[in-house]
Amino acid sequence: MHQGDYSHLNAMSQVSTPRQGRMLTYWIAAIFIIVVLCLFLPWTQNIRSQGVLTALTPQDRPQTVQATIAGRIEKWHVMEGAFVRKGDTIVSISEIKEKYMDPNLIARLGEQTNAKRDAATATEAKMRAMQEQIKALREGLVFSLQKGRNKVEQTRLKMQSDSMDVVALRTDLAIAEAQIGRQENLYNQGLKSLTELEARRLKLQESQAKLLSGINKYDASRAELENARTELNSLQAEYADKIAKAEAELSSTRSYLYGTMAEVSKLQSELSSTEVRSQYYHIVAPQDGNLVRTLKAGIGETIKEGEPLATIMPYNSQMAAELYVNALDLPLIKIGDDIRLQFEGWPALVFSGWPGASFGTFGGIVAVLDNTGTNGQYRMLVVPDPDQEPWPSALRVGSGVYGWAMLNTVPIWYEIWRQLNSFPADYTGDNAASGGQEKKSSDTDGKYD
Repeated sequence: MHQGDYSHLNAMSQVSTPRQGRMLTYWIAAIFIIVVLCLFLPWTQNIRSQGVLTALTPQDRPQTVQATIAGRIEKWHVMEGAFVRKGDTIVSISEIKEKYMDPNLIARLGEQTNAKRDAATATEAKMRAMQEQIKALREGLVFSLQKGRNKVEQTRLKMQSDSMDVVALRTDLAIAEAQIGRQENLYNQGLKSLTELEARRLKLQESQAKLLSGINKYDASRAELENARTELNSLQAEYADKIAKAEAELSSTRSYLYGTMAEVSKLQSELSSTEVRSQYYHIVAPQDGNLVRTLKAGIGETIKEGEPLATIMPYNSQMAAELYVNALDLPLIKIGDDIRLQFEGWPALVFSGWPGASFGTFGGIVAVLDNTGTNGQYRMLVVPDPDQEPWPSALRVGSGVYGWAMLNTVPIWYEIWRQLNSFPADYTGDNAASGGQEKKSSDTDGKYD
């Protein structure tokens, strides 16, 4: 018997390790080794996001058809779900504003416009006549001034002639007085008869009468000259007053013409607006698409201006996935990056870290990336990747979608450590950029060292 060999003892057989215990230890060790080995398996980092399907361009997104004017619904021409062409009538409405209820409103507005236009034409003719009148007054002023000057000159010459006549008459009177004196001397001497003396006296009286008449005529000519000069001076003021009145009336006529033209323009604008408004009684489809839903029901319901009536989904719109990412992951995404997508309602098996093992997902490319966010979320639009499988044709706008932006491939243990510490994913730059960053990092480390 060897020293330390106790296997033959019955007690030792009772304290031996059970077979199940050894098997459990082996399994635990194997699982631990497998888990440790799995930690070193490659894992593709990704940025997860979710959103909805939409259209890439605004005109291809669902839109509401609104009422341009207020009115009352008279008739619906299409049903929900029906396909409509651009210009097809969706609903007809009638007028509710008292101003536009006249069925002959357009014709009456046309008549008013024509009447105002004719009034403006007549006012223009009147204005031209007044301009001719002012022109005639100015020409008449020139002629009247010339006539007045001629009259003044004529009167002056006449006064000069009368003054010369007065001088001659004064000479005749002086001669007559001298003769009467000599005649009286001769009569006193008895050389002349009384008859001859009386004849001389009669002649003296005639000379005195002629002188008085000549003086009166001269005074009358002088007064006439003063009147002619006064009349000449008053002609300027008289014609200036007439011309001023004519110009004032012309300005008033011109003001009335401008007011009439403004009323004509206002009536024309009102007529055009009424004609355009009459086209809004039939609300038409703005583009081809399906009438998804009517937002008003019944006949006779009153609607307001700008109130939505129906929703149209444009036909054959280019689909895009509207996804949202947080600010931490935004620097890792740029326009043109590849995105894997999973659509709600479409069967798929997704392993986000192993994209090669997933199926039922589709490829996309980032087309739009917003520069501003809402509540820390930034929107991006993803369009189909032309080099990969096309998206299902059964997709509809508004359905949910999930997206993954694939980044670097790292070990699983590193990804777990990053997730536990809430670190961002590794930046996927090119080799040159990576080398440059490493060099900069080493330079910085050396600087701080």
